[in-house]
Amino acid sequence: MEKTILDLAGELLAKSEVVTLASVTEEGFPRICAMARVRSEGVKTVWMATGTYSKKTEHFRKNPKASVCAYSGGDSVTLVGNVAVLTDEQTRKELWQEWFIKHFPKGPDDPDYCVLKFDAVEATVYINEVFETHRV
Repeated sequence: MEKTILDLAGELLAKSEVVTLASVTEEGFPRICAMARVRSEGVKTVWMATGTYSKKTEHFRKNPKASVCAYSGGDSVTLVGNVAVLTDEQTRKELWQEWFIKHFPKGPDDPDYCVLKFDAVEATVYINEVFETHRV
């Protein structure tokens, strides 16, 4: 079975250690930062970890609209959707990675540690010289 462009985009995301994440500031401007991708499911969901005190967390609590982008070797996927700030114990422990300890010294129970769950509504993909936008 031949892979669809969305399958290929999901593979690109899965291989990307770093993605860019855009939030919307209080003034309505996009604010983009590089983030370690913790986990992803196709092009639909991407998880990242950050501090509960971070500017982006503050933005997402006020306005969940977001964009995630990944790029590799001329191919790219740009997603738009919404971010949920997750602080529940189960999610934080499930997604914990040992290298987080340098940012959250109290481990997965660190009150400053939270997970950002991005859920896409649209994917714009440029892979193998094919450019398409899809609702997801």
